[in-house]
Amino acid sequence: QVHLVESGGALVQAGGSLRLSCAPFGPIDKNYFIGWFRQPPGKEREFVATMTWGGGTTYYADSLKGRFTISREYAKNTALLTMNSLKPEDTAIYYCAGSRNLQPLHEHDYSTWGQGTQVAVSS
Repeated sequence: QVHLVESGGALVQAGGSLRLSCAPFGPIDKNYFIGWFRQPPGKEREFVATMTWGGGTTYYADSLKGRFTISREYAKNTALLTMNSLKPEDTAIYYCAGSRNLQPLHEHDYSTWGQGTQVAVSS
């Protein structure tokens, strides 16, 4: 069984940057997808980005491409979500999730979820 632990959520000012981490525990290989979703207050959870653990494939939500980057930090064996030029509307609980599907772009494609980490962006 795979277990995911997120960290890095914080309160930041608009225009700032933040980096979230997701540490996977358990058996995963280079084709395993680790993705990020977020759930703004009062709204449904939405896809942010995903990548294969081997780093060969990435997908982004069109609206976030260019500001958000998903990557792997090999030294710490974690997946990262780097968020730049943050806006108040980026305020949400951010979840890390794992999938063995081929092109996991939707919530139902993911079978493993972290506990979530809160990001708040002040104006």
